[in-house]
Amino acid sequence: MDYSMSSSDASGSRSSRSSAATNDPVLRNTLRYTISAHEYAALHKYIISRSRVLRRSTPTPNRVEKALKPPKGGDDYNARTIRHALRVFVMTFLGMKGWDAVAKRMGKEEVHSGPKKPFYKSPALRLSISLSTILLLYRILFRFFTRLRVHLLDPQVEPFRSRNPRTAAMLTSTSAPAIGASFAGLALGIYPAQKMRVTIAIYTIFRALEFAYNFCEADGLIWGKRNGVKRERPWWFGSWMLQPLAFGQLFHAAVFDRDCFPKPFGDLIFNSSSGYLQSRPQDWASGLKWPQTSEIVDSLAQMARLSWPAFVSPTLFPGKEVLPPSLTAIAPLTSRAHPLITSLSCATLHPGDPSCARTYLTFWLQSFPPFARFFVAVFSALTVIPRFSALYHNPLATLQLIITKALRMSTFATGALSTAWASICFFQTWLPRHLLATQRVFLGGFFAGLWAFVERKNGRGLFLYSARTSVDSLWKVGVKRRWWKSMKGGDVWVFMLALMVTGVVYEKDAQAIRETNWRKGVSWLQGQGFKDWGAEEDEEEDDRDKRE
Repeated sequence: MDYSMSSSDASGSRSSRSSAATNDPVLRNTLRYTISAHEYAALHKYIISRSRVLRRSTPTPNRVEKALKPPKGGDDYNARTIRHALRVFVMTFLGMKGWDAVAKRMGKEEVHSGPKKPFYKSPALRLSISLSTILLLYRILFRFFTRLRVHLLDPQVEPFRSRNPRTAAMLTSTSAPAIGASFAGLALGIYPAQKMRVTIAIYTIFRALEFAYNFCEADGLIWGKRNGVKRERPWWFGSWMLQPLAFGQLFHAAVFDRDCFPKPFGDLIFNSSSGYLQSRPQDWASGLKWPQTSEIVDSLAQMARLSWPAFVSPTLFPGKEVLPPSLTAIAPLTSRAHPLITSLSCATLHPGDPSCARTYLTFWLQSFPPFARFFVAVFSALTVIPRFSALYHNPLATLQLIITKALRMSTFATGALSTAWASICFFQTWLPRHLLATQRVFLGGFFAGLWAFVERKNGRGLFLYSARTSVDSLWKVGVKRRWWKSMKGGDVWVFMLALMVTGVVYEKDAQAIRETNWRKGVSWLQGQGFKDWGAEEDEEEDDRDKRE
């Protein structure tokens, strides 16, 4: 009997401690803004209940659910918003710190020997504050404008709508909450103006324009309608058509404005163009200088400014000045050039072979196999790792898919690179020297981008990436050459516009955002849960049609 009394006393003491914990306003608010009742129940089931000490000192899930239950007629929207904003802050901060540690470990970031930045100026802290503030403000503004719209649609507010028709029409529009909430994007300005901020702005505006295009195409605004039926998109139309313009701009920037050209892109192009950008020969004396890749490319830019001068072979005319003073850096190349070469650019790009066509074919033979091996490895990893069962059940079909993708991508990469460099020789042969002297570099990149047609079915991600890179490079070139002025905080306004367009498209037609995770992400951003409401509405309409 004493044992039963002691056990009841112990359970009573635990119950009293649990009740006191949930009645404490500080603890109750801490729980409300850090964890939901459902999440606490899962945490209690898998972690807290396994420890006797934690189980005694923490409240039960039922008490937490009662304590966190919103008042009658209310909801936990504000608490959930703050809770999610805090989580975004913590996850972003930890992610940035982890990335910095990995980058320093791999040697991708230089160790700064100067004075250490204060904590409040660290990029990790400011990015965390920026993203969490964007989420917090977006949800608050979206909720405010949604309630305002509902209030203005009430019949009792008819006098106000009659007196202010334009204002009422604007505030009662289905797009009003999304437009008003998009001003939360200005909080991106909390993060310092660095490359990451520009990358975020360009990426989001490209996705927003893509969603807007999908909406317009689905509504028949792009291709029109015939007899009330929407016309289908032509088979040849697609994102691959961005490549000629993107490659033309990037190739022109690589030659004339390399400081405005993305370094990873440049390293990939220059390291894969050994057939045209000659490396140091093994028999070249160690004491003699050999031009670096950057010097060769700079010399091509200088040739364009000089209207592509002719080549005078030092072998045939040893006593004659064969190079302009601004092109002496490529003297080691031209000194070994074949005497039959007549163009200085050809003597620079392929000094050992007087035939431009043979050099072009040789580049294909030398570059295609390495590209094919590389892309076979890449597509094997991308196909087999996430879908190993496909390889197990259909090995031949899976291997055929991998090889087909690798061959198409290898053809695209080899064709684009070879065409870009060979176009310099082509224009030298068929165009007068002074005609489009500098613009022909853009034309060469344009023709190189036409190879994207080969990969038009599967290269959409790559095409959009190169288009974003080209826009970033073009903006920098324009600022450098004073075609336009750089607007302070312009990337922040671009990000805000991207949020606005995305929100409006989602409200008009959620299916215009074709990726399920993106639709769920927009719904979560608006505070409506990580759910695909667009798909659920379509399923309800299908069920309703079946009943009818």
